[in-house]
Amino acid sequence: MEREKRLPNLAEILFVLISFGFIMILFIVKLDISIQLALLTSWFVIMAVGLKIGYSYKEMQDGMLNGIYDGLEAVLVLLSVGALIGTWIAGGVVPSLIYYGLSIINPSIFLLAAFIICTITSIATGTSFGSAGTAGIAMMAIGASFGFPLPLVAGAVISGCYVGDKLSPLSDTTVMTASLSKVDLIEHIKSMLTVSFPAWFIAGCLFLVTGFLYKGSGDLSTATATMNALQTHFNIGWYMLIPAVVVIVLLAFRAPSIPVILLGAFLGTLWAFFFQGSSFLGAFNILYAGNSIESGVPFIDNLLNRGGIVFMLDVIVLIILALSVGGLMERIGVLRAIGNYLAKWATNPGKLTVSTMVGGVLGNVFGAAYVSLITASKMTGDNYDRMNIDRRVLSRNTEAGGTVTTPMVPWSDGGVFMAAALGVSTLSYLPFLWFNFLVIIISVIYGFTGKFIWRTDAQEEVIEEVEVAIPNTKLEV
Repeated sequence: MEREKRLPNLAEILFVLISFGFIMILFIVKLDISIQLALLTSWFVIMAVGLKIGYSYKEMQDGMLNGIYDGLEAVLVLLSVGALIGTWIAGGVVPSLIYYGLSIINPSIFLLAAFIICTITSIATGTSFGSAGTAGIAMMAIGASFGFPLPLVAGAVISGCYVGDKLSPLSDTTVMTASLSKVDLIEHIKSMLTVSFPAWFIAGCLFLVTGFLYKGSGDLSTATATMNALQTHFNIGWYMLIPAVVVIVLLAFRAPSIPVILLGAFLGTLWAFFFQGSSFLGAFNILYAGNSIESGVPFIDNLLNRGGIVFMLDVIVLIILALSVGGLMERIGVLRAIGNYLAKWATNPGKLTVSTMVGGVLGNVFGAAYVSLITASKMTGDNYDRMNIDRRVLSRNTEAGGTVTTPMVPWSDGGVFMAAALGVSTLSYLPFLWFNFLVIIISVIYGFTGKFIWRTDAQEEVIEEVEVAIPNTKLEV
């Protein structure tokens, strides 16, 4: 006989959330054990609650599999980007970017330049991962040569990368958010600009002022040594940038991202063979094994000895475990119950904005970027209709709570990728994600002041308490 199922009550929700947080802090901070094992251990806590409220193991396992399915596209993107990073380093694309960057960029404006370059790259390509794995790595090397702290440089890089991830019509998260919120794509982008432009401008000013105040170490000998090392180990030239131009142009014309990234990776293989002296089999193997170099400049070796599919395996395991946790939480009704409490609490546009962002953050904590967009939009979408608030506001707040918080969570797909690609831990670069924080702050200010909170033509004025159900949503990838 099948047991009767119910939603978890407040005590059970708090038990799950507190236990999950305790496990994460204990494993990561106190015991210095991998995040993967922390997520694996959290299964048992969540399953115990699931069994208590009537769910069988088979039902919970199905929930975990559904959660993993939701993030499979991100896994494929990571595999492709891993291959791209390795071959673009070996093929001279990234080293040429570093060399020309050191030649052109003034140290005083470097942070602003890194922010703008990553902004342009991410808007043109629609991918924060691809932008960070190419232009971002180059900016990290340039910043290190100028003597800037790497967490600060990573903050500028990631801030710029997430401008495009949030705004570009080529970005999967932009398209997905518009679809989930039932908003026209262009209208969604216009709505986001009301938040993103002031956030981008203020963040740019902060990076500019910080660059002038800091000016790195003031010793350009490291930059000179870096340029000499790059010239010694790589063939540097403008034609090394052709693979990057091809990828950017194809993505700008809305070609599918995964095939284009893989094409870029194979072009990097050819460039390594024809221009950098690699054997064909050696260059081809870089797709999987990544690049290996001994330049004599330690931080250059640290930044350029990376890439390949194998470079992403730990990241992918982490993402799969995080997605399974999110799917498990959704299946036993924890997220649905939280949504119900948020719906009752959100009685004005300001609270509604906060509740949408909470939904996005929970999606990142218990899953990944795609999960965060689903939880944010599905948990609070009906309340926007009840309050006669245009769904363009919902889509804007969904991105503010979901997309831009992704690199802030150490075990989310954005957090683990950025930490791995840039060589800086999530908690180290977190204080410098100025664009991301400004998007959240400005969105909340708009919510409580009524600025850019557009109303629909409906006449209903009474805000009803609603119970929000999160369907078992699967993404078509």
